[in-house]
Amino acid sequence: MPRRKIVDDNSAFRQVQAQARTLLQNLRKDIRAKEAELKRLREEEARFGRLVGGPGAMRQASSNGTGTATRGRPPASGSGRINWREVLDQVPKQFSASDVRSIRGLKGKRSSEIFAAITRWIEAGSVKRKSRGVYERV
Repeated sequence: MPRRKIVDDNSAFRQVQAQARTLLQNLRKDIRAKEAELKRLREEEARFGRLVGGPGAMRQASSNGTGTATRGRPPASGSGRINWREVLDQVPKQFSASDVRSIRGLKGKRSSEIFAAITRWIEAGSVKRKSRGVYERV
């Protein structure tokens, strides 16, 4: 008698498995349909965006090919390495941090980066601190 009960439990488990498999297939089919609809809507948005020259055109340009816009940080302003020796050559004999910031390519830099560069120049002996906020090239 116990063997028969195990077989019944097994068949009940198989029935639940079959139902779950069917539900999973239907769910995948629904997901594919929704993704196709979303892709169509994004393409329509891009067409209207190009028509009016708005954000839809930008999204299409930044698309990663899958129909979804790329995510991540925006490109940093002044991206790329800064040659701080060249920057030092471009500032006047006496300068302040605002003079450094006015140099092309440094406008978007954080003040902490600019002051770190000034500190490195002071430690290297290339710059002397005259007074608060005023520095002089040596």
